[in-house]
Amino acid sequence: MPYVKIEVTREGVTREQKQALIKGVTDLITGTLNKDPHLTHVVIQEIELDDWGYAGEQVSVLREKGITADKK
Repeated sequence: MPYVKIEVTREGVTREQKQALIKGVTDLITGTLNKDPHLTHVVIQEIELDDWGYAGEQVSVLREKGITADKK
């Protein structure tokens, strides 16, 4: 029974994006490991910006500085 946990910052990930992540990960596990998709669990957890740090800074502070994870 595969279990996959995806953690993202709470920055407006839509229901549709979450569904795409769940389907994509399930398809990957099914295709790569030959696991039953009905037994594959995907959990998405959103973390507050103040509760996530990178390079010694809270992500909330990094966002205030204009630093994002968006592709350029």
